[in-house]
Amino acid sequence: MTGSSAQQAPHAVAVRWWLIAVAVLIAVMVLVGGATRLTESGLSIVEWKPVTGTLPPLNEAQWVQAFEGYKAIPQYRELNAGMSLSEFKTIFWWEWSHRLLGRVIGAVYLLPFLYFLWCGALGAELKRRLWMIFALGALQGAVGWWMVASGLAQRTEVSQYRLATHLVLALIIFASIVWTLRRMTARPQSVVPGRLKVSGVALLALTFVQLYFGALVAGLRAGRVYNTWPEIDGAFIPSAARLFFEEPWWRNLFDNTLTVQFEHRMTAYALLALAILHAIDSVRSRAGTAVIGGAWSLAAAISLQAALGILTLLHQAPIDLALAHQATAIVVLTLAVLQAERLAARRTEHDPQKLVMPLEQPG
Repeated sequence: MTGSSAQQAPHAVAVRWWLIAVAVLIAVMVLVGGATRLTESGLSIVEWKPVTGTLPPLNEAQWVQAFEGYKAIPQYRELNAGMSLSEFKTIFWWEWSHRLLGRVIGAVYLLPFLYFLWCGALGAELKRRLWMIFALGALQGAVGWWMVASGLAQRTEVSQYRLATHLVLALIIFASIVWTLRRMTARPQSVVPGRLKVSGVALLALTFVQLYFGALVAGLRAGRVYNTWPEIDGAFIPSAARLFFEEPWWRNLFDNTLTVQFEHRMTAYALLALAILHAIDSVRSRAGTAVIGGAWSLAAAISLQAALGILTLLHQAPIDLALAHQATAIVVLTLAVLQAERLAARRTEHDPQKLVMPLEQPG
């Protein structure tokens, strides 16, 4: 063992638990963000004060001042005119809690990170990964305010484009931490077909696409219209005239509530089908207990997610079902990351290492 490795070994467990804690906090942050969106609370704080904004209003005068700031934006005038101070406090606490949790995550990440750097507990590759995650976290704070700012002047809600960017970036950070945790654990390699690795990566990529479409659905409140299944707008596949009536055509993919909900549904079907095929292929390929178990766990989670999505749609997106749907999405993403990394860490049938015997070993 080298001197560097000897320094890192005693801290390995602590580093893992630290990253697990950060990942859990990010998952909670995503759910609080979802509740903030569902309760229309995201625009209740109209200023970005990274330091002084940590404290909420502490007296009646400060509450009135915060409320007056909210009264100046279009959402209050067009949607919530006549709201009482008590009602304002309810939406304020959701947004304040969301922002406070972001600050907590920043501190929980940065302070131990600096300590582990100081005591030499991190290897070179791990340091690169963790600096990248830190940079993404810093970017996420700016993206959060960029999102909020879109709803303060001419809109009554934030831009669905910016909302989707904010959510997907949070989930990229979460997935990066989960991937990093897996890479910190040494595991024996086994041979799997190359196509299994490709389908694992495809599942992860398609999961992110589906999460993006889900964020667009939330941003457009598209889950509260077309509340029938399996038909949507009277058919399984709506007419092209209804799906693509905006110009240019591509704007329908992001702005048309019918098209956005339709693409979210179709991607869900594709994701479920791919997950089942991946699981069957892993069994037929005898890919090993871990790969097979991971594949079927992912297929089961996607099936549950699809069922929750249908229930959420049929009941017009009540907060309890919507948050359960979002929580299960985090589970699906976690399992997709674990499966993709599990396969990436294994040799494929095209790996030269399988075919070449090391010289120092007898044949």
